[in-house]
Amino acid sequence: MVVTVGCGPPDANELPGYFDGWKKVRVDVDRAVQPDIIADLTDLSPIADGTVDAVWASHCVEHLYEYQVPVALAEFRRVLRDVGFVCIIVPDLQTVANYIAADRLHETLYDSPGGPVTSHDIVFGFGAAIASGRPSMAHRCGFTPTMLQRAFAGLPFGEVLLRRRSTQLELVAVARVTAARDNEDRQALINALGL
Repeated sequence: MVVTVGCGPPDANELPGYFDGWKKVRVDVDRAVQPDIIADLTDLSPIADGTVDAVWASHCVEHLYEYQVPVALAEFRRVLRDVGFVCIIVPDLQTVANYIAADRLHETLYDSPGGPVTSHDIVFGFGAAIASGRPSMAHRCGFTPTMLQRAFAGLPFGEVLLRRRSTQLELVAVARVTAARDNEDRQALINALGL
């Protein structure tokens, strides 16, 4: 089973083909997106300990305050089986800073299903969604590679792998409960997830 936290609307976050055939459970704080479970990332209490194979958290952790991030990561770890993993995708503020430094704060960087995305949207949250009455879409924290790695400090994960996806302006962390047997196993998961 894979739990998609901060899932958004049903068609918003398509999972990689790796998860084809898996039972999928959608979790979001926003009732309007009709999730399977209405819950905050920091309280997944409707999900029992050790019952999930994977947690997919794409572009949602940055909506938390910085002090809430370790709480959410601990919740992700709590629901995972011993062979489970979490995949977290967040905006890469270090890369986005280059656009800001070049005075391109409001220039469209890419088009999303919700509309054009600017550096301002990446730093502060998707402006169109916030303006339409969805304040939960505001970004309350941000990540560089070092900050994302630090977020896992002290949590019981066997290993945390970080990747930068510069063309997508994203950072990806894959944290396994139990470390991979070898580099081949580690790379196989990264490849399967398309990271």
